Amino acid sequence: MKFTRRPWAEPYKIKVVEPLKVTTREYREKCIREAGYNTFLLRSEDVYIDLLTDSGTNAMSDYQWAGMMLGDEAYAGSKNFYYLESNVQKYYGYKYLVPTHQGRGAEHLLSQALIKPGQYVPGNMYFTTTRLHQELAGGTFVDVIIDEAHDSQSNHPFKGNVDLQKFEDLIKKVGADKVAYITVGATVNMAGGQPVSMANIKEVYALANKHGIKVVLDATRAMENAYFIQQREEGYKDKPIAEILKEFCSYSDCATMSGKKDLLVNIGGFVAVNDWDLFEELRNMVVVYEGLHTYGGLAGRDMEAMSRGMEEAIQDDYMASRIKQVHYLGELLDEYNIPMVKPFGGHAIFLDAKRFYEHIPQEQYPAQALAADLYVDSGVRGMERGIVSAGRNKETGEEYKPKLELVRLTIPRRVYTQAHLDVVAYSVAELYEHRKSAKGLKMVYEPRYLRFFQARFEKLA
Repeated sequence: MKFTRRPWAEPYKIKVVEPLKVTTREYREKCIREAGYNTFLLRSEDVYIDLLTDSGTNAMSDYQWAGMMLGDEAYAGSKNFYYLESNVQKYYGYKYLVPTHQGRGAEHLLSQALIKPGQYVPGNMYFTTTRLHQELAGGTFVDVIIDEAHDSQSNHPFKGNVDLQKFEDLIKKVGADKVAYITVGATVNMAGGQPVSMANIKEVYALANKHGIKVVLDATRAMENAYFIQQREEGYKDKPIAEILKEFCSYSDCATMSGKKDLLVNIGGFVAVNDWDLFEELRNMVVVYEGLHTYGGLAGRDMEAMSRGMEEAIQDDYMASRIKQVHYLGELLDEYNIPMVKPFGGHAIFLDAKRFYEHIPQEQYPAQALAADLYVDSGVRGMERGIVSAGRNKETGEEYKPKLELVRLTIPRRVYTQAHLDVVAYSVAELYEHRKSAKGLKMVYEPRYLRFFQARFEKLA
């Protein structure tokens, strides 16, 4: 037998398994109706392959689980905090650390500390919780990502890049003092897990510094971003991910982090900064909202697991296998000519619901419908990233209509095998084959904040 390419395999072996529940189509139809056609409202025990998110759904290693037994659960001065602090300094390069229960806590603290009511916050495409925290602090988000990011078929290698002209135009329009900071997400989730180039963040940092504006990095998947720089950007192919990551972070003033992604844990996050005065403000605030500044809402064992996950995730062979597993699913779907965001990103494959269900108008929530249909067909749970996630304009109440109407199939780290992904690909292909019979949805319940988590829908006749 001849191989067209050399096979690869994950750089780990399975030690513990968790049984999965296999259900009937009739049962799943009942479940999705009861969940209001919102995959977030399904019970996890009724899901066969769970691709809802890569946030906190990772499988921890024996090294991490062993570290959990070393949790120092002292209220103040836990030794696990100091281990986490030293690893953040070593791998990310920031001077000061404030732990939080997850990335959302970090976003809240930084937004409250840096945004004054009436200021603007430019960023390379919105993220749901980030934008909400900015708005709750009195800020207004402004999208300054390059245009290619809104085109699912553009093959730009760094679709997460900031458009420097858009950024500079905003500064000229409102004045530098009205710009709280610029946030750079790496990779850009809502664009399909697309990376930011080293050259771009370096230019962003120079322009921001020129006007006295801070650069805030959303470092949640910055290690995955570093892998794409290694693979796609000239001058970095022979550099290890650890070196690339540290250089990338050096072009920012501070960072928010959800350890539930890159760092291979089920809970945890932090804010990391270089400015002492900002650090003082943040560690004062964390006592109010999260916990003492040496635990920030986390148990000592959680900080230990995050520290050890950081050491594992930075390894080149692990990160290559992580990204290759995502791309394996993308390549399978490509064989069926499934419309997707390209090039494939770092943490998920994003189905282009506008082109998949082209007969369903955006007002009938095609991505939400596709995610529900996928669950009914096979028990695979994905999630909507389109008009529902975009929400409403806080001034007019009108729904945002993003150019990208996507279903995210997110791959948890070290959880599923290639056989699971074969099942996913087959199910998506089946739906695409019979796509003309699909129906849209109407929203029957809309919560006040982050509606995609709890909104409920009904099938249109």
